[in-house]
Amino acid sequence: MGMKAITFVSALVFASSAYAQDSNQLNVEGEIYASTVAAPSHMENVDTLYSGWHFRSGETQALQLDDFDNPGMVFIDQGIDLFGKVDGSEGKSCESCHENVEDFAGLRTALPRVENGELVAMEDLVNECRTERMGADAWKWSSTNMTAMTGLIGFQSRGMPMSVKIDGDATKFWEKGKELYYTRVGQLDMACSNCHEDNYGVMIRADHLSQGQINGFPTYRLKNAKLNSVHARFKGCMSNIRATPFKEGGNEFKALELYIASRGQGLAVETPSVRN
Repeated sequence: MGMKAITFVSALVFASSAYAQDSNQLNVEGEIYASTVAAPSHMENVDTLYSGWHFRSGETQALQLDDFDNPGMVFIDQGIDLFGKVDGSEGKSCESCHENVEDFAGLRTALPRVENGELVAMEDLVNECRTERMGADAWKWSSTNMTAMTGLIGFQSRGMPMSVKIDGDATKFWEKGKELYYTRVGQLDMACSNCHEDNYGVMIRADHLSQGQINGFPTYRLKNAKLNSVHARFKGCMSNIRATPFKEGGNEFKALELYIASRGQGLAVETPSVRN
């Protein structure tokens, strides 16, 4: 374990005395989630992975420990309604083909993935079903309906470890995502790595920088009181450094999503997590 990791762990232990629960342990509804794991072998500069939950205040952490208190669960309920709602020219709902939403357990852990030579995210899969099978209009990438549905599907994998494929036909997409992660852009001349690899654990303004893990997405942000997609967060980060964001659902953000998902290998899916 590197010196940075040791320092950060010490800070967590110190902070835990100020919280009502042990801030080193993510215990949701009595189930312990893997929120601190050894970094995968492909990561050169980080020894230990930490869920974004560890970087939040005790009050925000507590919201995620009880589904009754978790504000993101309202949108999971909306997803249940949408799952059974008939829409489109074919007179079908999601459950017309997928009778039990619990059958999606494990899907969130493996996305994005390559299909027919293209990298696809969960939103792609949802819209393919809507347009090709239901005869319905595609949803916008970060719309309320889309995040409610991806939240519901992701919820079925809660507690399971992230495990995206990065070899074989996924390699070129992973390498593109890695390049984007380390490329400085915008007026502030910053890369993702400058905050989430070089300076995680540091306070910047009123925020506590995390490792930028995405195992909890779509995540409920107290800032805007809704579920937020991964790509919406990418877009927000790029805007913050005064760069022109890539398109949500575009090839760049999907490649970046794959690479960052691979940086969280082994962390438990937390959908819907609660963040600032």
